[in-house]
Amino acid sequence: MSCAQTFADYALRSIGFGVRALPKTDITLCEQVVLIGSGMVWNAYFAILAVIFGFLFATALAVARASDNIWLRKPSDWYVFLFRGSPLFIQFFFAYELFAQLPRAGIDIPLGFTTITLATSWLTKAWAGALIVLFLNTSAYSSEIFYGALRAVPKGEVEAARAYGMSGFSLFRRITWPTLLRLAWPSYTNEAIFLFHGTTLVFFSGFPAWQQKGDALYYANYFAEKTYNPFISYPIAALYFIIFTILIIALFGAINTRLNRHINPAECPKIKYRPQMIR
Repeated sequence: MSCAQTFADYALRSIGFGVRALPKTDITLCEQVVLIGSGMVWNAYFAILAVIFGFLFATALAVARASDNIWLRKPSDWYVFLFRGSPLFIQFFFAYELFAQLPRAGIDIPLGFTTITLATSWLTKAWAGALIVLFLNTSAYSSEIFYGALRAVPKGEVEAARAYGMSGFSLFRRITWPTLLRLAWPSYTNEAIFLFHGTTLVFFSGFPAWQQKGDALYYANYFAEKTYNPFISYPIAALYFIIFTILIIALFGAINTRLNRHINPAECPKIKYRPQMIR
């Protein structure tokens, strides 16, 4: 089988398109590269959605933690402490057991005139349950970054805006939030990278891969077991993650430049990839 035919057969296998049967004998390097790359679709899915929704929720958490209202501040503090204080690996298993204990037939929600049954079986699937865990985890870590940046917003800017007549949501949207993002963005870039790497833990969690539609590590582990050689499939997976990490750095670097477009380019902080070879 040519490499082009292998790509046509397996490029989208992880999302249900292509040949169902996995190669079992005479496994080629091309098959490993294509199938592991196919699994990266799920890693990208987990990371992208968790970052988008986590970013919004983390902003709300940061504002709640800075609030004078104890009913907003304390629950937010406890939430952040819980998810930052426990390992992500344990959170996956705890969430799966919790979702599995929910009634399979669904949860009845009585409304008086009728009863709605909310199905819960989908929560035990990786595409939903694992995504929820990653979303909750990154929200906690990101909110800590945003909270620190929120407290570092120069008071002079806020006072000047108030003197100009701004208040409430207008002050937050036009002054506080943009400054918060500029201060937090380099650290938030690291959190996005860590989250993307954290998607590999989905394979080890209790959330199953439905119909062998697994992530990159699922296929890397499959090939390592079939070929008895982990020094090919796992480095391929690592290379994919390095490539995606470079893309994240480039994307977030462009956003960082946009956020600091009003600053002299020579003084604008830039996000650079500088691997630390010696600790």
